[in-house]
Amino acid sequence: MGLVIKEIQNDLFDLGADLSTPISKGKQKYPPLRIKQIQIDKLEKKIDYYNADLTALNSFILPGGSEASSLLHLSRTIARRAERDTSLLSSEEEINMKSLTYLNRLSDLLFVLSRVLNEYGLKDILWVPGLNQE
Repeated sequence: MGLVIKEIQNDLFDLGADLSTPISKGKQKYPPLRIKQIQIDKLEKKIDYYNADLTALNSFILPGGSEASSLLHLSRTIARRAERDTSLLSSEEEINMKSLTYLNRLSDLLFVLSRVLNEYGLKDILWVPGLNQE
């Protein structure tokens, strides 16, 4: 899983370069670095790969379990916030929409990986509706 995290970290630098470089119609000295479909496809393949061994969910999961899983849950919420901010940016500026898709798929992968680190979902903390209302 360490290699997956390294790949994500590298992609996040690509994403930062993408979002910090305005889209220009004119000729540029150097082609800007943009998130590409292949990066999204790799995330999708990893989601499918890791999700294959997980049991189906019948409840929401509370962030927690192992420390590593908790950190991935935190990372997922940060990715979701970045996705919302990028969506807002796209309403004001032209952006590479693949960057928005990448963030969406990244948050899903982080969720799946958090379940893997919780012993493939066995140590997930399930939400119990109304638990503390009595």
